[in-house]
Order: sequence, then structure tokens, then C-alpha cells
Amino acid sequence: MRVLLLGPYPPPHGGVETNLVAIRRFLQKRGIGCAVINITRHRKQEADEVYYPRNAIQLVGLLFRLRYDVLHLHVGGMLSQRVLRLGLVCSLAPGKKTVFTFHSGGYPSLPEAKALTPRSLAGLVLRRFDRVIGVNQQIVDFFHQLGVSQDRTRSIAPHAFLADEDHTGDLPEPLRGFFGNHKPVLISAGQLEPEYDLGSQIDVMGPIREKFPDAGLVLLGHGTLEGSLRKKIDEKPFAKHILLCGDVAHAVTMKAIARADLMLRTTLYDGDAISVREALYLGTPVVATDNGMRPAGVQLVPASDLDALFVAVERTLRSSAAKSQERMPLPDESNLEAVLRVYEELLR
Repeated sequence: MRVLLLGPYPPPHGGVETNLVAIRRFLQKRGIGCAVINITRHRKQEADEVYYPRNAIQLVGLLFRLRYDVLHLHVGGMLSQRVLRLGLVCSLAPGKKTVFTFHSGGYPSLPEAKALTPRSLAGLVLRRFDRVIGVNQQIVDFFHQLGVSQDRTRSIAPHAFLADEDHTGDLPEPLRGFFGNHKPVLISAGQLEPEYDLGSQIDVMGPIREKFPDAGLVLLGHGTLEGSLRKKIDEKPFAKHILLCGDVAHAVTMKAIARADLMLRTTLYDGDAISVREALYLGTPVVATDNGMRPAGVQLVPASDLDALFVAVERTLRSSAAKSQERMPLPDESNLEAVLRVYEELLR
């Protein structure tokens, strides 16, 4: 068996990227060949069967040139026209079994998703795949809404942790200096995009610093809102106590989360965020918007409710057990084994 994975491949390192890396490592440990095609604008030097096509023509060329039995496309965010066109091309690869995984857990609740029907382009494309995987039951139900048959759908949670990374040691600057000058430190790790409601995190630091004068906020990640967020931060009297750090290596992100006193995950819509589980595994408490699919142990708040966010953050920070809470156990590989079973049943 040879597998070709398509999706975002680190760096940068997010939830979908973590899952992609975990699947590849799992397959390679079992002697199964696994190549990767990165489908984002972030590129590195090609090596070890990880490819970074510069345009659609190069990508299609790789799809028809590389040797593989199973093609597995991973998608997060929205089902855009670009994503659906890529899915259609993947489904046309001759003689290959095709799998599609959709990682955007909260997408089915959006009005544009509820409006989709089996006759939509999304329905037509997804029904062409041999198997479609949702990371939760809500997404699987969404597939059924689009006319995908039950025998072709699977619910498999993403793999949420790369246990072999070192989460100890010093942080690089400017994180090291920021952590040294602030206590408590709140942290957010994700994309700088509208759906993550990062403005609320910035605004809540006003009342938080009234209660905790040395508090600071670290925002990790990149995205389209970087410029506007920097402007919003600069307008605050406590601007120097918010660090908009940009992208850092995943190992650095994990070190920072492990050292932080609390993680924030405020969202307008969201799935089962891997960063939330990573924080819990590292023993860092989490305050997150309630999306109906958060793991146990997360302090939940309504979306865009600044007062509720402040109350939850203050209560969590004042809890004497906040940083001494028992860590969640590391995930087993049952979800990776489930993905392999999908490949095996297709090839049988």
C-alpha cells in the first residue's frame, strides 16, 4: 500500500497539520509508503516525499505522476470553490481510491452550510469520493445532508498530540522576556482570522489587568487580521502587555502553552480544536467559547460575551488548582488505526 496525503503541512503548525503529520508517522512506522502534497502557500524545500507545488498545474502533475493506491485529501475552514475544484480533480485520479476528511467542526452550523443540498457543487463533489470522514458526528450528518450515503461516511476524531516533541527548555525571545515580565500569562494559539474573535481577548485584558496588574496576553499565529489587530493593540493603554508574536515552531508553541497560566479559545464558530486538547494535556487550564464539542475540563463561555469571558478568566486564575490540575492522558492511536482501516477496506 502507498498513500498520498494532500493538505496543509507544517510549518505553520495547526490542528490539521498535526493530524497530517501523525497519520504519516503512523503509516511509516508500519512500513507503509506515504507521500505528502502541501496545498497551502507556505513552502519549504522539497524532501523526503513532501512536495510543495507552486501552482495548480504542478499540483495536478504530481497527482498523475506519483505512485500511490489511496489519495487522502484533508480540508479545514470553508468548503470554498477552490477546495471543491481540488476535490473534483482528486476524485478524477484514475485507478485510485479517494478519501476526504473535513476538519472544520463548526462549519455545518453556518447558514451557508445549512443551505447546501445534494444538488450543490459540494454535494456533487463529495459523493465522488470513496470515503468521506468527519471529525465529529455533526460533520457526518452534514455529509448525509449533501446526499453522501451512510456506507461511505465515517466519524474519526483527529489525532491531537505529537507526543515525541520536547516541551521543556527555554523559550526564544521575545517570548522568554515577556513571560519573565508578566504573571499571569494568558495565551492564544491559532490563526489571526475573524472567526477566532481575537478582539474580545484584547478587550478583556483591560479588566483582567485591573485585577491582576502584571498580567499579559500572548497571541500566537498568523492571518489576515494581523495588521488590524496590531492597530487595535496599539490603541490600548496596556498595549505593551500584549505580545502579537506571529508564527513560531510547533515545539515553541507547546513550550509556551505549558508555561502559560491559562489558554483562551474564543470563537464565533469552531470545531474540536486540537490546541485546546494540547493545553489540557500539558496541564494548562482553558477558557473557551461553548461550541457543544469541547472536552471535559474546559471552562465554557458564550460567544462574544465579554463579561462572561472576564468572569471565567478571573475565576480560573484565582483557582489555587489552576496550574496543578491533573493532566489529561495522552491520546492513544485508535483514531489513526481507524484511518488505516478505511484505507485497507477500500483496497480489499
